[in-house]
Amino acid sequence: MATRNADAIWTGSLKEGKGTMKFGTYEGVYTWSSRFEDGQGTNPEELLGAAHAGCFSMALSSGLSKNGFTPRQVQTQAQVTLEVIDGKSRITKIHLTTEAVVPDISDEKFQEIAAATKEGCPVSAALASTPITLTARLLSA
Repeated sequence: MATRNADAIWTGSLKEGKGTMKFGTYEGVYTWSSRFEDGQGTNPEELLGAAHAGCFSMALSSGLSKNGFTPRQVQTQAQVTLEVIDGKSRITKIHLTTEAVVPDISDEKFQEIAAATKEGCPVSAALASTPITLTARLLSA
């Protein structure tokens, strides 16, 4: 298995400074405002959410395939909540919403596989200390 790399640079003070995060072909600017307010740019929580959504979608596709179902599409959104707890910024919860088009599967079986995927996805496992919830919708094929 591979080791993946990402880089970040921050210049200046916390509130007035700015930074850049890079990985693969992606490069995004982040600031105090983009992280703690609604400013332009990205933030670590969005990138964590993108990683979680991507991992979950791939893992759900794998789980479905291993159970004899071929998904046409899996789309996942991750909502990562950042809150201040005892004066410190903390990621307090992650909610995954996934929608999939999977022919010839019952909703019951789909829900079972999706729930197992939430526990088994490598990013979910890495974030196990954070409460993770899931809404899974099976769309008609």
